[in-house]
Amino acid sequence: MNKDIATPIRTKEILNKYGFSFKKSLGQNFLIDPNILRNIVSHADLTENSGAIEVGPGIGALTEHLARAAKKVVSFEIDQRLLPVLEDTLSPYNNVTIVHSDILKADVEKVIKEEMTGIEDIMVVANLPYYVTTPILLKLLNDRLPIRGFVVMMQKEVADRITAKPGTKEYGSLSIAIQYYVTAEVAMVVPKTVFMPQPNVDSAVIRLIKHDEPPVRVINEDFLFEVTRTSFAQRRKTILNNLQSGLPAGKEKKQLILEALEKADVEPTRRGETLSIQEFGKLADALYPHFCNVQ
Repeated sequence: MNKDIATPIRTKEILNKYGFSFKKSLGQNFLIDPNILRNIVSHADLTENSGAIEVGPGIGALTEHLARAAKKVVSFEIDQRLLPVLEDTLSPYNNVTIVHSDILKADVEKVIKEEMTGIEDIMVVANLPYYVTTPILLKLLNDRLPIRGFVVMMQKEVADRITAKPGTKEYGSLSIAIQYYVTAEVAMVVPKTVFMPQPNVDSAVIRLIKHDEPPVRVINEDFLFEVTRTSFAQRRKTILNNLQSGLPAGKEKKQLILEALEKADVEPTRRGETLSIQEFGKLADALYPHFCNVQ
């Protein structure tokens, strides 16, 4: 087996060889512990017939573990300086394709069709850049990609918000936006010491597996997410006050909001953090005719 990229000594050798300097603006923190990487990959349940999509491969530390476990790996890397590094470090693996692109602008579905023909089991497995974790996850979920789910590293605080349950201080519109598409759980907490350079925050790996069916059926998904965002705009306010302040002409439509709350069986004095995704679904459907110009 090839010598692991993800050891402190080998990582330093590679960085020195290419004179690579970390760009804080790209959130570059490379993993230097092979055990952590093996653990991440194990949570993805990959087989020799699986495909893996990676975001931000860095110098290829996680990529090589994915290449050993999966049939095909496609990694999106935004930093041009890393392309020759990856060509070198991943040269032992013929099942890896590096796409030089910003994942937020990429047509990922097109890349999957071109690079993963005949592969039916696809997972996103990545050490995500922390400064764009949420936009990346929401884009990949909204794109309705033909994937089974995600195993991704991120800032622990964000992981706690994504996996939060109603009634907790971490629970919010992000929890709902993601749990609408997937079941979410924290798979492991990762110490700062296994990164180079060490980040200032704790990290966690979360496992997100797509639902066969959403946990609630709604008239309009975008409006559901608008209602949840509005309901959490000021956490200390009641749901009635937030909806009045945040929905178009909400103050003039107070009576309609009260009627919708009653129809959804939600007390106006409750706060957003106490509502389940099912309750938000009922509320969004009750509000929809009054705020979306439905005839």
